[in-house]
Amino acid sequence: MTMTPTPCAPLLPGDAFRKRRLGAISRCLAIASFGALVAACGGGGGDAAPVSPPPGSPAPGAPAPAPPPGGHVYGDVRGATLGVGAPLNGALPFPANNDWNADISGLPIDPNSDNLIASIGLTRGLFPDFGAGLWEGAPIGIPYVVVAGTQPRVAVQFTDYGDESDAGPYPIPLNAPIEGGPSSAGDRHVIVIDRDNNRLYETGNSYPQSDGSWRASGGAVFHLDSNNVRPTARPRWTSADAAGLPIFPGLVRYDEASLGAGGIRHALRFTVSQTRRAYVPPATHWASSNTSPNLPPMGMRVRLKAGYAIPPGFSAEAQAILTALKTHGMMVADNGSNWFLSGAPDERWNNDRLKSELRQVLGRDFEVVRMDGLVTP
Repeated sequence: MTMTPTPCAPLLPGDAFRKRRLGAISRCLAIASFGALVAACGGGGGDAAPVSPPPGSPAPGAPAPAPPPGGHVYGDVRGATLGVGAPLNGALPFPANNDWNADISGLPIDPNSDNLIASIGLTRGLFPDFGAGLWEGAPIGIPYVVVAGTQPRVAVQFTDYGDESDAGPYPIPLNAPIEGGPSSAGDRHVIVIDRDNNRLYETGNSYPQSDGSWRASGGAVFHLDSNNVRPTARPRWTSADAAGLPIFPGLVRYDEASLGAGGIRHALRFTVSQTRRAYVPPATHWASSNTSPNLPPMGMRVRLKAGYAIPPGFSAEAQAILTALKTHGMMVADNGSNWFLSGAPDERWNNDRLKSELRQVLGRDFEVVRMDGLVTP
């Protein structure tokens, strides 16, 4: 669980454990402030070798069915490669008409867009909260692992949100990658994709146990082949993310971004420092006590304005990201640093270039898509 207290959003009852999130935010701010250090952590060019799974991870395997002509398939990830940070080979979670995959470029602008964008920051640029190499000993970004349907399922003990979690067992390898690394005091997300069964398993504050089981604050199971993405969920339930959304579908991944403009065909995930006590579908949960209508609710979607001209000299990765932000936008998924874009670690990211390019895209270059179905207390 990743809710963050802010001066305008006091801690809700029972949320004391969420103070762990402050360490993660401090890490993000440090990365933003010391870009040179990030580069020194191992940013590389596009020709670097792909990420290798740690010992004991599922061995990389050939995709099951080959991607169809056109290079992508919706709602079926059986063509993914196995392993840590493995490519999905053109597969996209959820059907083509799912909210995550919708083209929102022509939808109306929210009437309060100007105030909402101003609350996040008009002159602050995008920041990639992912990259190559290590920061404080851990990969930069939110990792994931793709496993086969034969991956053994293990028990998961939920400590804080058991009543809002999907019961185990989960197919989590004992050495599954943990966000921030094994010693992290941050969000400690674990993301597992069961490719053969089209299921996504996500947990927060995750700790492996000596008997092979896991302990986590909460967990959710998402059906990647259906628009009923989490059949067990109820209104106002959380997930491993503050907004109640799945994390993985909103990550920037190198295997898609490296394809250039049009390579990312889904919405992305970002954070803001202050949110409203409200949410808009497909989000299902809020993480604030502030009711100001000028603060973004969880699930709010923003898009890059149609008039923004993507510089032709930008890298293929930046062009892919910015094109996706025009076509599919990005959703508020968590409390964190303003305009921080979430992604998966990969040794092929060029940290310096990506940061330099994205920081030129400012808050004023975005607008809020009209929020239909807003849920308030």
